[in-house]
Amino acid sequence: MAVGLAPPDPAALLPVAGVELGTARAGIRKPGRRDLLLVRLAPGAAVAGVFTRNAFCAAPVVLAKRHLRNGPRALVVNTGCANAGTGADGLRRAAAVCAAAARLVGCRAREVLPFSTGVIMEPLPADRIVAALPEALADLKADNWAAAAEAIMTTDTVPKAVSRTVSLGAGTATVTGIAKGAGMIRPDMATMLAFVATDAALGRGALARLVRAAATRSFNAITVDGDTSTNDAFVAIATGRGPAVRTAADRAALAGAFTEVAQRLAQAIVRDAEGATKFVTVRVEKGASESECRRIAYAIAHSPLVKTAFFASDPNLGRILAAVGRAGVAGLDAARVDLYLDEVPVARGGARHPDYREARGVAVMRKPEFTVRVVLNRGRAEAVVWTCDLSYEYVKINAEYRT
Repeated sequence: MAVGLAPPDPAALLPVAGVELGTARAGIRKPGRRDLLLVRLAPGAAVAGVFTRNAFCAAPVVLAKRHLRNGPRALVVNTGCANAGTGADGLRRAAAVCAAAARLVGCRAREVLPFSTGVIMEPLPADRIVAALPEALADLKADNWAAAAEAIMTTDTVPKAVSRTVSLGAGTATVTGIAKGAGMIRPDMATMLAFVATDAALGRGALARLVRAAATRSFNAITVDGDTSTNDAFVAIATGRGPAVRTAADRAALAGAFTEVAQRLAQAIVRDAEGATKFVTVRVEKGASESECRRIAYAIAHSPLVKTAFFASDPNLGRILAAVGRAGVAGLDAARVDLYLDEVPVARGGARHPDYREARGVAVMRKPEFTVRVVLNRGRAEAVVWTCDLSYEYVKINAEYRT
C-alpha cells in the first residue's frame, strides 16, 4: 500500500495545449487492462530527454535517443514488456511500432519516440501493439492525463500525475507530468519512465538544460532498491502553444515549476515502492561538497541493513553510522559527525548522544514518514535523497514477478 499517496484527481490534472493522449488495451501481458499509450504532439513542439546509462539499455531507449533529434511528433509507450536484452530483433520490433504510429499520426517513423517497460528479455509483441494503436488514436484527448498515468503502470499500485501553473511575463504556463515506477529504482539519470509537458515556448537547447537540472533534483535523488533499470527515460516537452519564455526570471520560474512537478512524481515513486511501509528522507548537511553529501545519503538509502531496520522501526544506529563511514568520502572525520532522527539527536561527535533514549528513536521510526539527518560539520554543502524501507512484501513481489 502506497505511503501517504492517493490516486490523482483527474479534474486537477491540467491539459497542456499541443499534447493529446490516448490509451488502448493491447493485451501485452495481462488481458483486459490498458497497457498502451499514444501521445500526439503539435508541430513545432520541442522535446528533450535523459535516459538510462545502463549498458544493457532497451531497444526503445536506443531508438528514442536516435529519434530525439528529428523533432518528434508522437510518443508510444507500452507496459508489460521492456523489450530489453532482445538484440537486433528488439530494434526491428520497436521500429515497426514507430512506423505504424507514424502512419496513423501523419508523420515520419523517425519522428516517433518509443518507450517500453515490463519484463526484460521477452520479445515485444509488436503485432498486438500495432493492432491496438487505432484504438489509442481514437481515444486521443487533451484531458486524458489520468488515464495515461494508469496505462503506463507495471507493479505500481497508484497512478502518478501532477499539474502546476506558473506565471511568466507573457502569461500563465501549465506544467503537467506523469510517471511510473515502483521497483528497480536507483536512477542513473531519471526514473523508469516520466513524461512532463508544458505549453510554454522554449527552445530545445534550453529545454535540454532544464530537464537535466530537474532530473538531478528529483529522479536522480531517489532509490528503492539500488537497481538501475534498462529502460529509464525522463522526457520533457514544450509545445510553444502558451506564453513565451523571454527573460531570466521566466526561465527560473519555469524551471522551478518543472522541478517541483518532477520532485512530486519522483517522491510518488518512492511512496509507492514495492512493499514499502515507510517514506524516508535522508538529508546530509554541512559537507565539503554536494557530491560527497549525495554519496553518503545514497550509502544510507541503499543499505539493506538500514532499510530493514526502517521496516522494523528499529533505531539500530550502528547500521546508519557504518553506512556513513563506508561511503568513501576522503578525509571524513567521524568524531565530527552528528546524527538525528527527525529532530531527535541520537549521535554527537560520532558517538551516542548523552541525552538519547532508544524509546524516542523507536517513536520516530514507527511513523510512516520521517527524516534521517546527518551533519558532517565540514562545509556548507547538502544533499537530499528520498527512499523507503525494505519489507517482506518487496521480496514476495519480486520473487513472484513473472508468475
